[in-house]
Amino acid sequence: LFDPCPRTVADDGPGSAVACRVRSDGLHDRTTESNRPARPSEQTATMDTIFLTGLTAECIIGIWDWERKIKQKVVIDLEMSTDIRKAAASDHIDDTLDYKKVSKRLLQFVSESEFQLVETLIDRIAQVILTEFDVPAVRIRLNKQGALRGSRDVGIVIERRRADYPAP
Repeated sequence: LFDPCPRTVADDGPGSAVACRVRSDGLHDRTTESNRPARPSEQTATMDTIFLTGLTAECIIGIWDWERKIKQKVVIDLEMSTDIRKAAASDHIDDTLDYKKVSKRLLQFVSESEFQLVETLIDRIAQVILTEFDVPAVRIRLNKQGALRGSRDVGIVIERRRADYPAP
């Protein structure tokens, strides 16, 4: 029989109490007796991932006066959950997440943005992806290269779900 919540290496060992529930977005959450929420890697469902790595844009970003006057480079890595089975069966672009459209939209959005914090920028990127495209969940890594002397990369990684941005 198919177990929608198979045991994973994250389980607490033999005899541990593990609960499974199906969320509104179709993913399965696992919790242990410690009531620790399941990590995204522990959730199971028929979900595939379309990724974009190294999407580069320039924008006004930062809190310092000099940062408000120049555009700085940010690098974005995306992992977008989707189900590719329909596209695989039809072999037609209309049946999948069109990553070129996602890329163009994000490049436009980021280049026009003027946020002070990378935290705000990355959250708004997640909102764009989850509300404008048929994506139930996204993992984003935003890198503001050169933001700190002595460090090549500085950034944030977030995971968001469509339910995090309810319709107005």
